[in-house]
Parts: sequence; C-alpha cells; structure tokens
Amino acid sequence: MKISLISTLLNEAPHLRASLDSLDKQTRSPDEVVIVDGGSTDGSLEILRAWADGRPEIRIESRPGANISAGRNVAIGLATGDVIAVTDFGCTLDQGWLAALAEGFDRADPDVVMGFYAPDPQTRFERIMACLNLPDASEIDPESFMPSSRSVAFRKQTWEDAGGYPEWLAIGEDMYFNFRVLDTGAKRVFAPDAMVRWRLRPDLRSTLRQYFRYAEGDGKARMHPRRHALRFGTYAAATGIAALAVRRPWLLALPQAGVSARAMPSYKRAFNRLDPQEAVLALVALPVLEFLIDLAKMAGYVSGRVTGPDNPPPASRRSGVADLKP
Repeated sequence: MKISLISTLLNEAPHLRASLDSLDKQTRSPDEVVIVDGGSTDGSLEILRAWADGRPEIRIESRPGANISAGRNVAIGLATGDVIAVTDFGCTLDQGWLAALAEGFDRADPDVVMGFYAPDPQTRFERIMACLNLPDASEIDPESFMPSSRSVAFRKQTWEDAGGYPEWLAIGEDMYFNFRVLDTGAKRVFAPDAMVRWRLRPDLRSTLRQYFRYAEGDGKARMHPRRHALRFGTYAAATGIAALAVRRPWLLALPQAGVSARAMPSYKRAFNRLDPQEAVLALVALPVLEFLIDLAKMAGYVSGRVTGPDNPPPASRRSGVADLKP
C-alpha cells in the first residue's frame, strides 16, 4: 500500500521544524510527501525546501493565495499514492501516527481511517480550555465521530467521489468534506492511536475569534443547523426564565441545573487532567468560558449566514442539510 502524506501551510515557521522532526521520526515513513505552501512570508518555504533537499520522495509546491482547501486539493492531485494521509504542519505527530493509520487499512479494509488529536497545552489557560471542548478518546463514538484533517487518511478515490475539499469555504472545510464523504457511503474506522498534537490559542481573545470563525464557516456552508438552532433556543428560553424569575425566583434553578448538567463532562476532564489547584479554578472558569464561546459561536453563525453565498452547495448531497446529534 503506497501512502502519500499531504499537507498545507502558511507562515508556520515558529512551529515548522518541530512538525518536520516528528514526520522524520515516524515508525512507518510515508512513501511520498507533497506539501503546498500558500504564500508564506516568514521563511517557511525556505525551511521546507532545505528539509526536502536531496530527498526525491518529497515535493514542495508554492501556490501563493491558495486557501487550505485549494492547497489540499492541489497536493492530493499531485500525489501518486492510493491512500492519502492528511495533517497540518504546525502540529506534531506521535511516532506511531502513520503506522496506526496504515494498520487501520490493513485491519478493516476501509475507505477512511480516522485518527485522533489532542491538545499540547503549555499554560494554565490552555490546560483549562482543553477540558472544555476536547474529549478523550474514550468519549468518542466512532459511528458519529467527524475527524479533523489534521489526522485522517482516505483512499484517493474517496476524495474524488466526495468532490474534493470545498475551495469556496475558507474555514470548516474539513467538516464539509466529512459530510461529503459520508454521502459516498464510505466505510470508516476509528484509529485512536493515530495521534496528532497541537497548541491551543494562547489567550481568550484569540480563542473567541477562533470559535467565531468556526461558526461563521458553519453559517456559510449551512452546516449543523439543528445544533445552532438549539443554542439560540436555549439562550432565548433562559432569557425568558430569567424575566419570569423576578416574581418566581425558584425558576432560576432551571437554568442553573442546565448549566451544571452541560458542564459535567468538562468538570470530569478537569479533575482527571488538572492538578487540584487548577481543577478548583476550572469549576468557576469553565461555565464562564463556555458562555463566552457560545456568544462567539452565535455571532459567527449569524455572520456566516449573512455574508455567505445565497445558495451554497449542500454539505449533504442526500438531503441538503448537514448535522450531527446536537
């Protein structure tokens, strides 16, 4: 089985050497590497070319202005392997990452092997944020899991059948691609040992901007409509209950119970992952962070619906509506 590893990058010089080192240390090396640079100005392209010098199995392409979807499509189009492994430079790969993906193909003969990913938090803020929306592998339902394109492999034919990555969508492109893959009827398997690690956003402002952009991509592509409707409905209901609670204070127990139930998975992660002092801090911080992120998501979704195309290609070819369980 010939595996082509493809990736894209733009201005990743601070993290690029660590990514390349982790690729060089793989216990199962890719048969071919194709990397597309989207027009870096920080020396990333020069680092790539120096790393690839004298290694004919590595191909570096410069495509200034290409977004991540276009870069991936270019790289996959140039790749000659029957299986395409995808990651993002800026991440680091566990030594057995590619071997675990390859084993998934050998074991079950699927069309897609879904790797996993974990944060590499360096600060207290990052460690607490990692507890909020980043589950452990034991929490994953392989049937409904939607992989990130920082850790996935698929047959090249599957990419062709799905129509490639959506070049009209600047963010959320891997989720859109996932829905298209599901529409092909592709057989998928989960490989939790195929692990990729990456740094979270370092502060609250950049974190909120990230989630705003994720939701904006959902709005532009009309993805996860029920999930976003549920979020808006929940906050509308909570606002109504708060107004009624002026005369009936006991009603405040309802949203408080809802907040506690929603925060429970995050609390469990916090007590499993953090030291006692940080875990206690997380008890207070996590609901506040979740509220702020919800606001960013709602604003982003509205922005995406307003600024996105009037009739975007549906993420799901079957129904025109894409969603997971809320």
